[in-house]
Amino acid sequence: MKHLLELLGFLALVQGGMGLLYEFTDWHIGLVQRIGVLDGYEIYASVALIVLAFALFAAAESRGSG
Repeated sequence: MKHLLELLGFLALVQGGMGLLYEFTDWHIGLVQRIGVLDGYEIYASVALIVLAFALFAAAESRGSG
């Protein structure tokens, strides 16, 4: 379970970072900008993904080595 939480945290961190990179550089990478519901809220969604990633990392650490 710990490895799954770490993997999900890593994916959320990467997608959040790529979403912010897209907003500030206009590189066409990441999935956040491709979701139509989030039009106009891409920065907020990217920041939320980064916060979620850190929460998943914290949950993985609290699970211990099992």
